[in-house]
Amino acid sequence: MIKLLLSDVDGTLVAPDKSLAQSTVDAVHALHDAGVHFAVTSGRPPRGMEMLVEPLALTAPLAGFNGGLVVDPELDVLAQRLVPHAAVAPTVALLERFSLSVWLYQGADWLVRDPEGPHVAKESHTVQFPPKVVDGYEGATNVAKIVGVSDDHDAVAAAAEATRAEVGGHVSATRSQPYYLDVTHPDANKGSVVGFLAERFGISADEIAAIGDMPNDVLMFARSGVSIAMGNAHREVQRAARHVTTANDDDGFATAVHRYVLNERS
Repeated sequence: MIKLLLSDVDGTLVAPDKSLAQSTVDAVHALHDAGVHFAVTSGRPPRGMEMLVEPLALTAPLAGFNGGLVVDPELDVLAQRLVPHAAVAPTVALLERFSLSVWLYQGADWLVRDPEGPHVAKESHTVQFPPKVVDGYEGATNVAKIVGVSDDHDAVAAAAEATRAEVGGHVSATRSQPYYLDVTHPDANKGSVVGFLAERFGISADEIAAIGDMPNDVLMFARSGVSIAMGNAHREVQRAARHVTTANDDDGFATAVHRYVLNERS
């Protein structure tokens, strides 16, 4: 029996326009009514998930930065894993080597050097707060996540491979979108979020279902008892999951909840 559903946010829980479909809201409340815990994890900062708390009546922790910063629904910190300080400058330099624009997340702040850079405006709309513009990242401390951004998806993929090869002993590098490379503490990944939630709720990881759409969701698939890929997920992500639901513009989340978690098959 599934006792907790852990969901990715972008591409999974929300529609392509970042809205919550009524079917999604209803499905989460059906989980609550059935006594199934519901938690979210994302490459977003915790502050960028705050808008989900009220409509979904969230009570479980929110795992931002792919598990790098875990907070309660009031955004009080429960656990954090920061990028090792010695890895920050080399990682920034590596991402720039692939011509990626670089962002840093530091506490509640999102730092950018170019406010007109790729996807800055889109991200501001998504997380519902603006970045802090800085001249540079020299001496940056307490960094929760480094993001490399580019619309050259091949460059993002190549940068991910290079980061894992050159800095991988000190960081985790995964793509949260085709145009985003998220670099976090090596233990800040969605697989570790499954373990954190299992311990917090006193349940087995086998009693946790996970749903997502991107390569950074595969680690939580591997750690959970039931894994569900979205219909809009990449093929390799779908192959890593036990089940595949419909897309996030076709009630995919709600379908998965009723079919694979609550087992209300029509």
